[in-house]
Amino acid sequence: MIEEKNTSSFEPKSSRKAKVKKPNPVAQILNGEFLTRSFVLNNLPYIFFSLFLLILFVAKGYYVKQIKDEIRATQIQIDQNSADFLEVKTAFEIETRRQKLVEKLNERGLKESLNATKVIRIESTDQ
Repeated sequence: MIEEKNTSSFEPKSSRKAKVKKPNPVAQILNGEFLTRSFVLNNLPYIFFSLFLLILFVAKGYYVKQIKDEIRATQIQIDQNSADFLEVKTAFEIETRRQKLVEKLNERGLKESLNATKVIRIESTDQ
């Protein structure tokens, strides 16, 4: 006896929909089923390259932050050195004023000349 299978196309619509039902994409991602598909397997080099570029992008952000911090620290040090230079220059100008120099010369017994300086020039007659 041969059994015949019911292969007629008169199946109810509800049973057809149950057979064609697509799996939920969120469920596939959660259980890792989407990784076994040929699309993902064929594109693994591109995926790894994209991840590598993402890592480089994040690393670049940290590197730029580090450089900005170093620039800021160097600028603060330059500003401090400029302020120290101005302070020393001002102290030097105060100490080398004419009146202070005259007072220091008086302590040694020297006096400032009141006469203007004269320049003596000798013309050579060797011709």
